[in-house]
Amino acid sequence: MSEGARVTMPGHQATLIFRDGLTRRFQVQPGEKLLDAALRCGVQLPLDCREGVCATCRGRCESGSFEMEYVDEDALSESERQQGDMLACQTGLTSACTFFFDVDSGVCNISQQRYSGQVSAVSIEGDRVATLAIVLDAGQPELHYLPGQYARIQVPGSEESRAFSWASAPAAGAPVRFLIRLLPQGAMSDYLRQRCRPGDPITFTAPFGTFYLREVTRPLLLIAGGTGLSPLLSMLESLASGGCPQPVRLWYCVSEVADISSLAQLDELTQRLADFRYEVVVSRPDAGWAGRRGRITAVLEADALQQPFDAYLYGPPAMVEATCSWLKANPVAEHQLWFEPFKAS
Repeated sequence: MSEGARVTMPGHQATLIFRDGLTRRFQVQPGEKLLDAALRCGVQLPLDCREGVCATCRGRCESGSFEMEYVDEDALSESERQQGDMLACQTGLTSACTFFFDVDSGVCNISQQRYSGQVSAVSIEGDRVATLAIVLDAGQPELHYLPGQYARIQVPGSEESRAFSWASAPAAGAPVRFLIRLLPQGAMSDYLRQRCRPGDPITFTAPFGTFYLREVTRPLLLIAGGTGLSPLLSMLESLASGGCPQPVRLWYCVSEVADISSLAQLDELTQRLADFRYEVVVSRPDAGWAGRRGRITAVLEADALQQPFDAYLYGPPAMVEATCSWLKANPVAEHQLWFEPFKAS
């Protein structure tokens, strides 16, 4: 290296999530403010004073660490700063961070990113659930998403699209997987059952969703209903790849035994994660089912939830509502709850 040559440091990655679920990720250079990095990358965050006074560029850090140069007391109180609220114009990153901004992405001039690829594999379990794997075409933009988020996949041969959560962790160059409930009739269900073949061209827009894995600092309680297992699989795969210092428990709830899927993947995860266990709960089991029976509220035990924990729920609205009510009504430890009910499409 010649005398006086400068070394450019890579900085830290910022992930911005907006109220409508659209997500953008970019690099913040050393010494650069988050607001300036966003503007450089075409993300027009709301701004006014740029002096840490007006709070127009306010957001909240949900994972990672940062520093702020100056914040007026009228812009952010001490308690707000303690819970992670920040001003983008004053924020520099000291690690990779995820930030939530309570504005729609359209305000920030962000458009959806479209990806094209091919079906790399499709498998159907018992005519109830399909696993779809897609590999991106060469030359596509790099795909970024957070474990738990979703894509809108266009049904091949139609103008219709459907929303499905990833069942795989983000991994450069690897196929992405989706766990999809098969309906008696439906545009995507009919395609998967009748016409889908490896090599089929397929497109999707992504990423979307405010249901995603936050920084793990406490034990995790995961509760999935049916193919609501998909985003939780993405979270588990991410934890297995990066290491997880906390115990993780999963309740996988289905209506009938025929609805069960992905057990081989879950068994593999028990080997890859140091402290992970799961149980399957069937609400309407046949005579041969020897496992847990009933609804999730019949098997949860308050005694097992006496240490602070974080909970993620994804499934049918009735299951999510019943679980939230149970957690409020029973003497469990302090916890943070993230949930999202879904409807089959």
